[in-house]
Amino acid sequence: MYVPKESQAKQGGTAAKAREGEKGGKRKIVAQNKKARHDYAIVDTYEAGIVLTGTEVKSLREGRTSLTDGFVQIDRGEAWLHNAHIPEYHQGSWTNHSARRKRKLLLHREEIDKLEAKSQETGHTIVPLALYFRDGRAKAEIALARGKKEYDKRQTLREKQDRRESDRAIAAAKRKQRAAQ
Repeated sequence: MYVPKESQAKQGGTAAKAREGEKGGKRKIVAQNKKARHDYAIVDTYEAGIVLTGTEVKSLREGRTSLTDGFVQIDRGEAWLHNAHIPEYHQGSWTNHSARRKRKLLLHREEIDKLEAKSQETGHTIVPLALYFRDGRAKAEIALARGKKEYDKRQTLREKQDRRESDRAIAAAKRKQRAAQ
C-alpha cells in the first residue's frame, strides 16, 4: 500500500536505520519480494543476517534466488527463513546445499521477542522483502506485515494508477508551457 512520504509512519528496526545512513555500506540487492509488498501492508522492517553455507553464498553472488514463497517463523527463540529458493551452485560438487532448506536469521533478542509477540496477533506474519549484500555480508530485509484484503489490493492499484496519470498530466502541461516560451 503506497502512502505519501509526509504521512508515512516512522518505521523502526535496523533496516530503516541502515537506509538513513546510521550504518555504513552499500546494498547490492540480490533478490526482492515484490509480491509481498502487493499482498501485505508492511508494519515494520528489520535487517537480519543469514547463516549460509559456502555454495549458497556463491549462488547468491550470481543473483539466482527467489523469495516469492518465503516466510519467517520464530521457533524456540530463533528466527528461521523458510522456502527461500537459493538454487544449487552449478560448479559445486558433493558440498552443494539443498535449494529450499530453512536458514537461520541473526537478530537481536529484543527484535526476536518483539516479532514473536506481534506475529501471534491475528492477521500478522513475518515475510522476507529482500536479500542483499552489505559490506560483503549477506543480509535479509524482513518485515512484520498484515495481510491485505482483495479490495485493499484493488484500491492500492487504483491509487497507483491515478498518481501515474496525474504525473503524466503535469509533465505534459510543463512540456506545453516550455514549448510556448
